[in-house]
Amino acid sequence: LVILVPVGTVVKDAKTGEILFDFTNEGQEWIAAHGGRGGKGNARYVSATRQAPRYAEEGKPGEERELILELKLLADAGLVGFPNAGKSTLITAISSATPKIADYPFTTLTPSLGVVKFKNAEPYVVADIPGIIEGAHEGKGLGIRFLKHIERTRVLVYVLDVTTISEENAGKAIEQLNAELKAYNPELLERPSLVVLNKIDLVNEKEKIEELKGKIENLGYEAFAISALKRLGLEPFLKKLTLLVTQEKEKDLSQPEEELYSPV
Repeated sequence: LVILVPVGTVVKDAKTGEILFDFTNEGQEWIAAHGGRGGKGNARYVSATRQAPRYAEEGKPGEERELILELKLLADAGLVGFPNAGKSTLITAISSATPKIADYPFTTLTPSLGVVKFKNAEPYVVADIPGIIEGAHEGKGLGIRFLKHIERTRVLVYVLDVTTISEENAGKAIEQLNAELKAYNPELLERPSLVVLNKIDLVNEKEKIEELKGKIENLGYEAFAISALKRLGLEPFLKKLTLLVTQEKEKDLSQPEEELYSPV
């Protein structure tokens, strides 16, 4: 029996949760369980003196295992943020993806993938991850069902809604997102990242946008003020994102294949 699975599938032992195999490349094969040894029917024992033998050899049963197949998306960059921050609008603006978009939280119920082609650079994949709320690492909101998809992304893009934050709480917003990512998997905070301040078309005070950028950059992040809906400020953001993704891909090429996506 051969079962075809998509790239990104992780095989786990149902009882222990141990990761048994990780399909990270097309064409990989893995034997989940060996079949049993076939028996020998009475015809195998026919001889000149025994034309109708009354005995046969039974076969041996095959292996039995209970497995869990879990799909984790393979994307170069992941958009993370609170619900209704404009992530779906952003991935629509920078790629050919067409996720559902509406003005209410948790519009995105499943991750969306979009291919980004910026100027002469190689195309790369961006994932729109459903909104993160406090307690997501414990399963609240859409929780760990979608946090797992961030594990494979090379670059993280924090998307913040400028209409809901101020210079005083901008740092807290980043800290809250980081807290959920760290609680789920501390290694996520080691990924290259940048911050997008979205919905600038809804803010009349341009000074506020500059103050927010300054606050975010003081925390050690490069920040970009954009309007995904109006397609404002996208080029400098895409230039930087493309550079980060390209650099991370080049790092991966220098590593042995089995180390590219270690089980987490």
